[in-house]
Amino acid sequence: MILYQEMHRILQHFHTTAEDYTIIFTSGCTAALKLIAESFPWIPEGTKQPSSRFCYLTDNHTSVVGMRGITASMNVLSVPITPQEILLAESRLPAEEQNCTTPHLFSYPAQSNFSGTKYPLSWIQDIKSGKLCPIKTPGKWFVLLDAASYVSSSPLDLGVHQADFIPISFYKIFGFPTGLGALLVNNRIAPLLRKTYFGGGTAAAYLAGEDFYFPRKSIAERFEDGTVSFLDIIALKHGFDVLEKLTGGMEKIKQHTFTLAHYTYTVLSNLKYANGAPVVHIYSDTDFSSPDVQGPIINFNVLDENGEVLGFSQVDKMASLHNIHVRTGCFCNTGACQMHLDISNEDIRRNLQAGHVCGDDIDLVDGRPTGSVRISFGYMSSFEDAQTFLNFIIATRLSKLDTETPFKSVTKLTIESVPDDLPCFNDVDKSSPILQISDGELRSNLSATKTTVNWQPLETEAESIRAAVSETAVPTCRKGGKPITVASIYLYPIKSCSAFEVTEWPVGNQGLLYDRNWMVVNQNGVCMTQKQEPRLCLINPSIDLKQKIMVIQAEGMDPVSVSLEDNTEKEAVVCESKVCSHRVKTYDCGERIAGWFSTFLGRPCRLIRQSADMKSKSHQKNTKGLSSAKNISLSLVNEAQYLLINVASILQLKEHISARLEKPLEIEELIQRFRANIVVSAPESFEEEEWAEISIGALQFQVVGPCSRCQIICIDQQSGERNKEILQSLSAARGRKTNFGIYLMNQPLHSSFSDILSVGSQVLPVLKENTEIQPPTSSEEKCSG
Repeated sequence: MILYQEMHRILQHFHTTAEDYTIIFTSGCTAALKLIAESFPWIPEGTKQPSSRFCYLTDNHTSVVGMRGITASMNVLSVPITPQEILLAESRLPAEEQNCTTPHLFSYPAQSNFSGTKYPLSWIQDIKSGKLCPIKTPGKWFVLLDAASYVSSSPLDLGVHQADFIPISFYKIFGFPTGLGALLVNNRIAPLLRKTYFGGGTAAAYLAGEDFYFPRKSIAERFEDGTVSFLDIIALKHGFDVLEKLTGGMEKIKQHTFTLAHYTYTVLSNLKYANGAPVVHIYSDTDFSSPDVQGPIINFNVLDENGEVLGFSQVDKMASLHNIHVRTGCFCNTGACQMHLDISNEDIRRNLQAGHVCGDDIDLVDGRPTGSVRISFGYMSSFEDAQTFLNFIIATRLSKLDTETPFKSVTKLTIESVPDDLPCFNDVDKSSPILQISDGELRSNLSATKTTVNWQPLETEAESIRAAVSETAVPTCRKGGKPITVASIYLYPIKSCSAFEVTEWPVGNQGLLYDRNWMVVNQNGVCMTQKQEPRLCLINPSIDLKQKIMVIQAEGMDPVSVSLEDNTEKEAVVCESKVCSHRVKTYDCGERIAGWFSTFLGRPCRLIRQSADMKSKSHQKNTKGLSSAKNISLSLVNEAQYLLINVASILQLKEHISARLEKPLEIEELIQRFRANIVVSAPESFEEEEWAEISIGALQFQVVGPCSRCQIICIDQQSGERNKEILQSLSAARGRKTNFGIYLMNQPLHSSFSDILSVGSQVLPVLKENTEIQPPTSSEEKCSG
């Protein structure tokens, strides 16, 4: 399909015409790069001619580096080169080697998506002319310019800088449409491209019974397999027109976004702790002095007062509390990440063995960062956005005393850094001081209502259970220390709803019986949590084992009940849902219950329950060392069957939080915020983090790791009100972590009776790297992190 008007508008945006470039629409920038790798006229090793080379800058997106997988299959060597190496590259080949026609391809980004460094566009002509040689090998060099990051905020003139291949992504330019990109191909190289596969619309003629195929004459039609996204392509002209109308063009966007980045960089660079230590470490190859060498990207890690890196996951969580979206990790640019963070190849392999993979939340391995934090400015970004971000950094990292010195220099920087000729800044009072920090106010809390239930097993089993428990394990006090006991037990029948406190409760194969067996989903079937709907905490489910019902209550609503019996054999609607990327089989609890929840929450939603016959298959976690390494079945929990916290740890945290709040929190309120199943009373704070296993009566549990906290602890479980100071205080109290509590998995006894968990039971821990129960170590020997 030929869309002349749209293609003309795209070429006009890049200051070129159809005489010089052809547009091939793709599903995105990655697809465009894959197309180049597949169709470039490579000469493989082992022929009479000198073989081709694919050379790429190490500061390149994964999608560029991934091209080497295709070139390797074609027996073509790939050669990575660092930015420093290309600057030292030899200028010209010997005269006898300049006539060689072997095609080579060099790829580099116009702008690093990691640091915002802009690499010289002059390299294009220098490399094509032979003035600059990436590697010393005879042949003719072609240039692939990855412009995806660059063109989002800078003008690209292809009339001057005539790269051979330019992949772009339109949503990076104006946010729409996603799933549509393009490859701009220089018409001088286009006839040399080779294509093996031919899809719908690419053939001028072919035979099904014989090996005969004749491609279409148009390069674009030849390479656009199948139907392109023509409705989205039609929208492109409007996107470019609106962009021009709103901003006045890419040159103004370039100046505007750089001004914001320069201002933010300058302020960040001047932020210091009271001891003079920097608050952030910025990863940059420039000093942000010119938009010609630096784009509107700032990459950094936050440091503590001792210069240690705070993990990017923690920064991301804190930013979300301030409604700020940041990118974290290595940003699909491992080469730049290694270079700036000084991560060796061996470190990458070792981090992988430690469980870290691209895109996860493992931000520190052995105290060293695995990635960083990135902020970017676009044409819609404002000066207020930059202020909001800086307010966030100062509010979360510096006390009021710390900010006294930075404020004096920051105010001057603020006034001088904002130019008068930018219309988007005109509404901002430039003379007013920025970075206004106020402590979060704790709103009045509703009085907590505590429900305590004693579980009574069937009389025929009661004596057998108690006798078996006493015979199986008789706890003894640790040497030199007070005994550890279970202080409270909570279950959460409906995921993200209120806790149901009990003093004694049966334990099943998935944890506490009926714990998180139900969850609320929106009209699209997506699980709802307190992150999206804080009022879920105001819904109070309770379990009546004798009547075999769950009673659901909320203020202003009539109670409603749900049967505990599994209804999958009846006419229930069975559906598939997701919990933290795990697929679970569930069934709907009906229109009556859906109406109750929808009325209370004020939005369409439904209550669903995990199917009993699918529990063992659908949601499992492979946990080392548990029951001969068998998969452990989970309910609708995120990570593990149980979550344990320690009252002593709560008390220590309470002291830290109280110092930061005008109104101190009660211990019971803090316990509720951390939504644990088991609350223990141990002599020392955070000693639970040293445990590898614990025994509670006849029950055996293995510790599977710490619980990294999110913004849900900021929600008052009695009122549904948020207070972001809670997570900030936890972060400050724990140093570089937001960990609080430990996850447990149960190793159920193989017996004919149900196990039970009781308040008052003694807890026997096994310390890490030990095979016997040990007395608690002194506070000097313990790791408080």
